[in-house]
Amino acid sequence: KDTKTGILDAAEVLFASRGPNATSLRQIIGKAKVNLAAIHYHFGSKESLLEAVLARRLVPLNAERLALLEDYERTAGKRAVPLPKVLEALVGPALRLSRDPGKGGERFMRLLGRCVLEPDEKIQGLINTQFHYVLERFRPALLKALPNLPPEEFFWRIHFLVGAMAHTMADSERLRDISGGLCNPDDTEGMVQRLVSFLNAGLKAKS
Repeated sequence: KDTKTGILDAAEVLFASRGPNATSLRQIIGKAKVNLAAIHYHFGSKESLLEAVLARRLVPLNAERLALLEDYERTAGKRAVPLPKVLEALVGPALRLSRDPGKGGERFMRLLGRCVLEPDEKIQGLINTQFHYVLERFRPALLKALPNLPPEEFFWRIHFLVGAMAHTMADSERLRDISGGLCNPDDTEGMVQRLVSFLNAGLKAKS
């Protein structure tokens, strides 16, 4: 593992467990077993380090989402992409990431949750930068698949969609407990299909 990756890994663990604002560079240095100069050389500041930690996971995730959507759009031609396909492109890669320890898995989901809840405009800005352009890219496909939905209702339902996706990504293990082991969150593909089915029904419900 190179120095830069070691710093990113250590920062991800600490940011996830303590929150970005409660994590100091000194703590990151100790966990990564590097000196302050190494962090300044590779990242410059704690804010830039947090941005790099987020981008390491979110940039490939969002690229996968957009590639799937573009593939479905090519197949559909001038027709609307079926809503379940649009939803699978949006939520599928995210849920798979949340269950993949090699890509941060639940630890990274905890970090995202902390960033969303941090009352810090800079941190909120980092999150918004990564998510807003994806939602803007998906919006035309969702509108095309839901041509009769009033604009106000559309945005309410997208709000609920994002909430359901975020909760499933961040807290799917709790499902195992409350179901007494009946539900298995390790069945990632089953989870994706269930969430897509749920969202599809909710988005298409009569307003």
